[in-house]
Amino acid sequence: MASSTLVLEQSLLRRALAARDPGRLHVRFNAAVVDRYRGMPGAQLLRTRTVGRLTLPGRWSLDIGIVDGEEPEVHAPVQDLIDRLPEAEWPHWIEHLVESPASANFIQMRMTPAACIDDGETADWR
Repeated sequence: MASSTLVLEQSLLRRALAARDPGRLHVRFNAAVVDRYRGMPGAQLLRTRTVGRLTLPGRWSLDIGIVDGEEPEVHAPVQDLIDRLPEAEWPHWIEHLVESPASANFIQMRMTPAACIDDGETADWR
């Protein structure tokens, strides 16, 4: 049986695909990403158990999901990062990105369209 989070993520992906809107998809960050704002003059950090908001009044605000666990994480839709987070903040958030299981070779191939990665002979799917 699928977890309720998986069912919601599948629904979100289904909607993003139907709308051809990848900005709805969420990316994950180490929760330490918010530490930068704790001592920032005027910054407001609000949270419940599972949802938070970072606000620099008159400048910007960002809503985030909160996942408590062994390695606490936060997540936000890509479009919110683009629309609501100032570009000057992007490098800080990128530094706290949580790695997802992925093929480094495939990512490199997609980042450089003319790239050809030879990582061995073809293999059967198992």
